[in-house]
Amino acid sequence: MFDERSRDTQRLLSLLDIFFTVLSFASALWIFEQIHSDEQVDFFSHIAILPLILALLIFSLSYFNVYRNPRSASSVFYVAAIIQAMATVLGILFFLLFILNIHYVSRIIIIGFAATDVTLMIGSRLIVRRNFLRAINQGKGLLNVLIIGSGERALLLTRALKKKADWGINIIGYLDTDPELTGRKVSGGTILGTVDDIHSILKSHVLDEVIVAIPRSMITDVDSIALACEEEGVKFRFMADIFNIVAARVSLTNLADIPILTLEPVALNETKLMIKRFIDLLLSAVALPILLPIMALIAIAIKIDDGGPIFFIQHRVGLKKRLFPMFKFRTMHVNAEEMLKDIEHLNEMEGPNFKIANDPRITRIGRFLRHTSLDELPQLINVIRGEMSLVGPRPMSIRDVELFDKGIQRKRFSVKPGITCIWQVSGRNNLPFHKWLELDLQYIDNWSLSLDIWLLLKTIPVVLLRKGAM
Repeated sequence: MFDERSRDTQRLLSLLDIFFTVLSFASALWIFEQIHSDEQVDFFSHIAILPLILALLIFSLSYFNVYRNPRSASSVFYVAAIIQAMATVLGILFFLLFILNIHYVSRIIIIGFAATDVTLMIGSRLIVRRNFLRAINQGKGLLNVLIIGSGERALLLTRALKKKADWGINIIGYLDTDPELTGRKVSGGTILGTVDDIHSILKSHVLDEVIVAIPRSMITDVDSIALACEEEGVKFRFMADIFNIVAARVSLTNLADIPILTLEPVALNETKLMIKRFIDLLLSAVALPILLPIMALIAIAIKIDDGGPIFFIQHRVGLKKRLFPMFKFRTMHVNAEEMLKDIEHLNEMEGPNFKIANDPRITRIGRFLRHTSLDELPQLINVIRGEMSLVGPRPMSIRDVELFDKGIQRKRFSVKPGITCIWQVSGRNNLPFHKWLELDLQYIDNWSLSLDIWLLLKTIPVVLLRKGAM
C-alpha cells in the first residue's frame, strides 16, 4: 500500500468495527432486557464473552479481506465479505457454546447483535467508498510527487504509481544529472532540471514526496537529495530494487534509529499462519484419541516382529534449516543405516532422495506400514510440538540436503515441513526428484489456507488407495 491515507482509512475502519461491535452487543443486550423484562439475563456473563467475539471478528474480517481498499473493491464485495466474516464468527461461537455446554448466554442476543453489527459495518464501508470515489472524480487530494531520474527505472516507477496509487498521483516532474535533458518530456511530465536544482525545485513547488529512481552507479547523489528533503519537510522515498533481487515481501524497520531494509524471499501472512497453526493443533488433538488404539496395535506388532525399538527417530532439516527429531514407526531393521552404504548404488530415485522398490532393510510389518502410510502417524507428535505442520514440504534428512546441487532447492526451508503436500497427492514415489522439488516450490509460492484444506482432503483417497507408496 503506497498511500498513507489508505492506511489511515484502514485504521479508522478497524476502530469503527470495534466500536460498532461493542455498541451492537450492548444494544442487543439492552433491547432484550426491555422486551423480555420478565426473564433474568446475566449481564456480566454475556459481557465476559465480548473479548472472544472481538478476537474472532478481527481475525475473520482480516481473513475475508474486509479492509481492502475501495479502489479495488465493489460495494457487493464488502457486503459479501462482511456477511461471510460474521457467519464464521457465529459458527465458531455457537460451536464453542455447544461444546462447553454454556446455556446462560442467550442465542437471541447473539443473533440480534450480529444483525446490528453487520448493518453498521456495511454502512460504514459504503460511506467510505462513496467519499473515496467522490474525491477521485473531483481530483481532490492528489499526491504531488517529484521523481529523481528520467531513465527506464523512472518510467517503470511512473507507470506503477499511476496504476497502484489508491488516491491518485500528480507527477510534478523529473530531475536528472544531465543538464541537456532539461525541458524534455518524459511519460507525460517534464524534466525540470538537474539534481543540483533540488533545493529550488522544492521551494517553488507544492510537493508531498520525492522518490529516487536512479541506478546504483549514481547512488552518491542521494545524500544531497535526502538532506534537501529533510530541510524542506518533504517525504523522501528510495527505490530499493538496486540489488536485482525479486523479493516476495519488502519491509523497513527501525533499530535504534537505524533504518533496516528487509527483503524476504517468501511472503507469508502472519494472521493466516496463526490460523494454520490453530488448525494443526485442533485436528491433531481430535485425531490422536481416535488413532491411539491403532498406534498401540502397531507398537505391539513391531515388538513381536523383531523385538527392536518401536519408533525410528531421525534428525531432519526443518524450518530455517533447524534440526529436529522426527518420529516414525520403525519400518526397517535396526542396522538399516549401516546397510545403506552397501545398497546405495541401487537407488531408483533421481536426485539425492534414496528409494528402491524391494529394499532389503524393510521389515515384514514395516512393508505394510509403508504401503498404508501408517508409519507416519507419530509425526502428529511433531505437529503438536510445533516442529511440523499437517501440510508442508516433507522434511528431508541431513544426508539428502547435503546432496542438493542447486541453491533454490533450499527455499523449501523457508516454511515449516509437513506430513503431506502436493507431492504426496501427485504420485509420491512415482515422481522424479526434480518434479518433487518443483511441486514443493509451487506449494510455497502459492500457499493459502484453502490450498492446505484441499491437500488434506486430497490426501485421504491417496492414502486409502495406496497410490505411489513404497
